[in-house]
Amino acid sequence: MNLNIDIQVASDEDDHPPPADFHLWVSSAIGNRLDEAQLCIRIVDSAEITQLNSDYRAQPKPTNVLSFPADLPDHIDIPLLGDLVICAEIVNREALQQKKLPRHHWAHMVIHGTLHLLGFDHIDDDEAEVMECLEIELLQSINIGNPYQCN
Repeated sequence: MNLNIDIQVASDEDDHPPPADFHLWVSSAIGNRLDEAQLCIRIVDSAEITQLNSDYRAQPKPTNVLSFPADLPDHIDIPLLGDLVICAEIVNREALQQKKLPRHHWAHMVIHGTLHLLGFDHIDDDEAEVMECLEIELLQSINIGNPYQCN
C-alpha cells in the first residue's frame, strides 16, 4: 500500500512514538481496504485538544484522540482519509493510569482513530462491538494485547 502520513508535532511533550510506529499502526488499520491513503496525525497539547473537542463535539474537556474524516467533493479524486489529532499528555497519562505500555496505548489510539477515518464508529452497542473486536484483532496482529482487558 502507498501510505503518506504527515506528522505534525504541536506539543511540548516529546514523549511520543517515532514516525515508523505511526506508519505501522495506520497500515495495520487500513490493511487491504485501500491501495493508497494520505492522512495527517497532529500531536497536540491539552489546550488544543480541549478547544477542538469543544468546537466539534460540544464537549469542553480534553480527550485522547479526535478523528476528522476528509469530506471532499466527488470530483476531487485524492486518497485523503482525513486528520487524527492526538493529545500526547492524555495518552501518556492514560497509559500510566491503566498500567499499559505507552507504546501499546498509542498504537490503540492510532488504530482506533484510523478506523474512524475509514467509517467505523461506536455510537450504538452493535457498532461498538464490531469496532472493539476489530481493534483487538488488529492490535494482536502486531503483538499487542487486548486493550479492553482490565489490568
